[in-house]
Amino acid sequence: MKSFSLKLLKSSDRKVRSGFLFPLAFCVLSVAFYIPVHSPLPVSAQTTDAREVEGDRLFQQGIQQIQTSQLRAALNSWQQALQIYRAIKNRLKEGIALGNLGAAYGSLGNSAKSIEYTQQYLAIARELKDRQGEGKALGNLGVAYRNLGDYAKAIEYSQQYLAIAREIRDRQGEWNALGNLGAVYGSLGDYAKSIQYIQQSAFIAYRIKDRDVEGKTLGTLGATYRSVGENAKVIEYSQSLAIAREIKDRDGEGRALRNLGATYLNLGDNAKAIEYLQQSLVIAREGTVLGNLGMAYRLLGNYAKAIEYSQQSLAIARELKDRDEEAAALSNLGIAYEFLGDNAKAIEYAQQSLAIAREIKNRQNEGAALGNLGIAYRVLGNYAKAIEYAQQSLAIFREIKNRQSEGAALISLGNAYLSGGNYAQTIEYLHQYLAIASEIKDRKGEGTALGNLGIAYNYLGNYAKAIDYAQQSLAIFREIKDRQQEGQALNNLGAAFLKAGNPTEAEKMLVNGIQVWESMRQMLGSNDANKVSIFERQANTYRTLQQVRVAQNNPNGALEIAERGRARAFVDLLTLRLSSGSTNPVINTSPNQDQIRQIAKAQNATLVQYSIIYEGFQIQGKQETRESALYIWVIQPTGEITFREVDLKPLWQKHNASLDNLIVGNQEFLAVRSRSSFGSTQPQPNLPTLHQLLIDPIASLLPKDPNARVIFIPQRSLFQVPFPALQDASGTYLIEKHTILTAPSIQVLDLTRQQRQKLAQKPANSGRALVLGNPTMPSVSLSLGEPKQQLSPLPGAEAEARAIAPLLNTQAITGPQGTKAAIVQKMPQASIIHLATHGLLDDVRGLGSAIALTPSGSDDGLLTAEEIFDMKLQASLVVLSACNTGEGRITGDGVIGLSRALISAGVPSVIVSLWAVPDAPTSELMQSFYQNLQNNPDKAQALRQAMLTTMKTHPQPRNWAAFTLIGEAE
Repeated sequence: MKSFSLKLLKSSDRKVRSGFLFPLAFCVLSVAFYIPVHSPLPVSAQTTDAREVEGDRLFQQGIQQIQTSQLRAALNSWQQALQIYRAIKNRLKEGIALGNLGAAYGSLGNSAKSIEYTQQYLAIARELKDRQGEGKALGNLGVAYRNLGDYAKAIEYSQQYLAIAREIRDRQGEWNALGNLGAVYGSLGDYAKSIQYIQQSAFIAYRIKDRDVEGKTLGTLGATYRSVGENAKVIEYSQSLAIAREIKDRDGEGRALRNLGATYLNLGDNAKAIEYLQQSLVIAREGTVLGNLGMAYRLLGNYAKAIEYSQQSLAIARELKDRDEEAAALSNLGIAYEFLGDNAKAIEYAQQSLAIAREIKNRQNEGAALGNLGIAYRVLGNYAKAIEYAQQSLAIFREIKNRQSEGAALISLGNAYLSGGNYAQTIEYLHQYLAIASEIKDRKGEGTALGNLGIAYNYLGNYAKAIDYAQQSLAIFREIKDRQQEGQALNNLGAAFLKAGNPTEAEKMLVNGIQVWESMRQMLGSNDANKVSIFERQANTYRTLQQVRVAQNNPNGALEIAERGRARAFVDLLTLRLSSGSTNPVINTSPNQDQIRQIAKAQNATLVQYSIIYEGFQIQGKQETRESALYIWVIQPTGEITFREVDLKPLWQKHNASLDNLIVGNQEFLAVRSRSSFGSTQPQPNLPTLHQLLIDPIASLLPKDPNARVIFIPQRSLFQVPFPALQDASGTYLIEKHTILTAPSIQVLDLTRQQRQKLAQKPANSGRALVLGNPTMPSVSLSLGEPKQQLSPLPGAEAEARAIAPLLNTQAITGPQGTKAAIVQKMPQASIIHLATHGLLDDVRGLGSAIALTPSGSDDGLLTAEEIFDMKLQASLVVLSACNTGEGRITGDGVIGLSRALISAGVPSVIVSLWAVPDAPTSELMQSFYQNLQNNPDKAQALRQAMLTTMKTHPQPRNWAAFTLIGEAE
């Protein structure tokens, strides 16, 4: 009897992608179901029954359908064959058909159906005394019960299979049974036993000289060693990739590539990780691979890509009606949304995943879904619910005796108590987790437990213990070469030394941490999106080092770190594009104090850089902190640097508020946001205003001449602050006193200045201006699931364009002439670009933010930031006279959206809006801006005068304060 394996059967891949409880969730063990067929089928001595012939034809048809990945069609063929074999009472063939159906249902994630059919096959095999068939059935039952999380039964059946295989000297069967047992003990987190069984199977693979079997076994060993953080051994066992390629086993090649991708991700070599995972995607574009790639991007911090791949994985799972795979994809989506801060969606997806796990009676996935719900509620601050779900999760994993998942549930429970301030309970659960991790030799788990114990003792004020545990954690992560965790451990150790009053040691740890982070970013090459995403998980180290330098009375040194810790991907991108064509492109490092002074002098402006400081630690890759201080540096055009510190703790201690609350409340006050959308966060009378926090501490340092430029360098939520509309105690707006610009970092200002100088050298820059107003609007869906509707026309925008065009010696493009195709064709040659239309905001990816144009041909009429990003523009100024064009996804790299895309495309000066601007006042403001620009080439002064003029006829700030100039004034 010959075994036959399905190409789509990757039960092990599916099981390990169920959420936070499986951080090493890539193809851990390569166990599949077996198709226990005779090939060819046994033929009766005198086959005269036409029904048996038809049954055999249907059976073979199913085999052919499996070979072309038509799994559901094969199920149908075998069901028909089964009915015929039962009708003619052919028990042997009935058993074979039942075995195939059981294996096929198992591969689809329907373990209950798999068990039902396989049990029937087992009964027939025993009745017929078919020992090899009995063994195959027992093996498949072992796999099915493992997938359901019933590990006791999985071990029982696999051991019975092993006994039969040894009795009948079936070396291939013995190899399969040992692999099954290794997989089950791996799922239980008992890696010592898992490796023991897999090494026995490796010995058999070597003895039978089967390269396919040998490659699979080496791959399994490598994956198991990765589960305990032995990354070096994973690379050693990557011979499985060479074997798979040698024997042209595409499925094995894909598995090996996925394991290597996951390993390099652990090692911090993110470029190699994505490279291997993308190669595996080319081999098999299936739910498993897409789910793993989604996880890779999530671990990188690129949550938009993680969601994209997880959604593709979900679609495939639903198409195949694979409930297990569907639950895994929903779980991965929930985790990605949780990291994005969308806890409502995180809970929704986790609950869907939980419902499926309970429906198909998968206890392992049920426990994982409960754990994910606990994490989401912890982040929401609902610690009672977080603890409740974590305890339910823990109970399940103890019941099914999964030691590794039990450990993960314990750390989740400990984190919930830690966030709630119950440090004694935190320490108790973390010690339990540490004991399990030590017992099962999970080095990564040990390091995590020790690190979190350090955080708990730090909160208790026991800094000696905090440092001791953090140092043990760091030693483990360095030993297993886990770069991501090493960086996090260094960050937490630096924070502990700072709290202990040892800023010298704190600085050493944090500088080492930054070196780890920067080496990881260098490995990403020129991939801007991944650099932006990964930095989100690294930013706290830069903030903590700023605190250390301020504590050392070195605020200028803190400014260097503040600058080093923002817009790094943007700086790399602009540097690369400015040096295109150069044989020796400049590698840009962050500026030191002297270079910062030179940039302020070159800009002839007062620079104001903000940095929000938090207190807290990184827990499971997330920052759980509150704002503690606001650092402000003022750099005069003379180069003089002055530092101010604002205490933000009273915001949450006295008022239960934050800077975010104040910013949203300020925008409600300006009537640019509705309470129905953003909640009732209107500042209370006793709350400080944004002017008090952001401007009052530095007011005496700002220039007295209202025409002198002030360039604000915001951070995070401060990018949403309308600086011109901030009012002092006497009611005077900031724009009445100062000429205002903004920039994402001081170094970006230096690069936009280089862009302006480069453009000035090009004669082509004397091309015509491009002015668009009120194109025939496209139809869009304003929210997910809603039908498309046409955007409303903007007659004021059309009047604006017609009034501005003569000032720029061009003709306005309006109505149906404003097609996306026509505008995109004209943009690269234009000297000035003015687009007066609707803007659409994407605050998840950022790059989906768009300008509304007229659809034509097959396009939808939306010009996205992603499309602009790849353009080469020579305009000295782009004005986006539309709604929300200055907003997008707010990151440590600045705002990812239209403004960043335009500057990346070569534009040194960009004017964008912070909210949905009203049509008529905006038209007046823009006309005034260009009239002023005719008399004074300083764009910042022209915009200021336009605001002051518009203020006279439209005094409400919502009518004139939305626009901000980013980049160069001249």
